[in-house]
Amino acid sequence: MDDIRTEVHQCLDILSNGGLILYPTDTVWGIGCDATNEAAVAKIYALKKRTNTKTMICLVGNDFMLEQHVTKVPDLAYDIMDLASKPTTIVYESPKGIAKNLVTNDNTLAIRVATDTFCQNLIKRFKKPIVSTSANIAGEATPTCFKEISKEILKGVDYIVNLERDKIKTTPSSIILLGNDGTVKVIRE
Repeated sequence: MDDIRTEVHQCLDILSNGGLILYPTDTVWGIGCDATNEAAVAKIYALKKRTNTKTMICLVGNDFMLEQHVTKVPDLAYDIMDLASKPTTIVYESPKGIAKNLVTNDNTLAIRVATDTFCQNLIKRFKKPIVSTSANIAGEATPTCFKEISKEILKGVDYIVNLERDKIKTTPSSIILLGNDGTVKVIRE
């Protein structure tokens, strides 16, 4: 637990100052930043060489934080989160309090309640959502472990978390769109 505490402390300063972190998530290695900071989000798009028309996932620490950043969380979302057998990201309509360049043209945002101990601790201490996007250049394969992350990504972030570097992480989250009108669409199983 001391290692996690040390790494969380290191990340807090970076995130608070608009920097980018490279960190292990509950799915794959991710690039993260303060999800409320448009300039920080723009840095991730630039690092990944990705247009900002393709959104990124946002991690929150709990249901309360989710409710602070979505105008109306459909009741079905709680059932999906409770019953999911793997990390599940839900696309919500009408996000709020998030960097505008994270929100899609159709006013939606992909959000996951983090289950990973490090992510939970980081978000709890930071008190804001953080971006979570795979640690690769757009169009390249998602790294399955730390040693597969490109030098360009490693050099492009401000801090690299020193946890789980030997762990294989191959499972991206499921993604489900929940419309306020009751629409349910599986985007990625």
